[in-house]
Amino acid sequence: MIITKKKDITEITENLKEADAKSVFLFGCDSCAEQCKTGGKTELAEMTETLTKAGFTVTGSALPSETCYNQLIKKEYRTNEDASLADATVVLACGAGVKNIADVAASTGNGTQVTIPALDSHFLSSVDRVGRFFEGCSLCGECVLDKTAGICPHTDCPKSMLNGPCGGVDHGKCEVIRENDCAWVRIYGRLKTQGRLDLMKKITPPKDHSRTTHPRKLLLR
Repeated sequence: MIITKKKDITEITENLKEADAKSVFLFGCDSCAEQCKTGGKTELAEMTETLTKAGFTVTGSALPSETCYNQLIKKEYRTNEDASLADATVVLACGAGVKNIADVAASTGNGTQVTIPALDSHFLSSVDRVGRFFEGCSLCGECVLDKTAGICPHTDCPKSMLNGPCGGVDHGKCEVIRENDCAWVRIYGRLKTQGRLDLMKKITPPKDHSRTTHPRKLLLR
């Protein structure tokens, strides 16, 4: 799940004014943003009210199940004239959703339509339960979880120590985020329980950062 946070409404309205946008169509996301309470039905209603009070005409809104899914957005533009005719779209979704909507708007012939993000994208999380999200993967392109019992040292350690622990661990706690248990102490404990402590003796080479050169793509067909 992509974790998002709301931008200050002043930034959004200023961007709309700079684009000379009078009419606005809103997109939310019924997946990640909905669970983060940043882009679901409630947030779309709040944004509609806020922008209307600020003097903009909100022509409508849409809540695709996944705003990052290109075909769903294309369908919205085909079936909802209000989406195509608005001067701008305000997107309550992650950056992937914003890019997707901007690309679709450009390809449908409304190249003058401006796409404005309403959220900031922060991190990829695991979901403990509703409303509790924890970062567990940095999308580094070189997964080492087989060697670290499912705990990512690149992510869970603030120093991204691939061969730890560092010298700052204090009674099992991280010296950077002191309330956190040291990632490598946790890795040690889990490997010990699994009878795989021999993995601690293996040196992990530095990350090959060329694997995260942007932009990346995956084509399965």
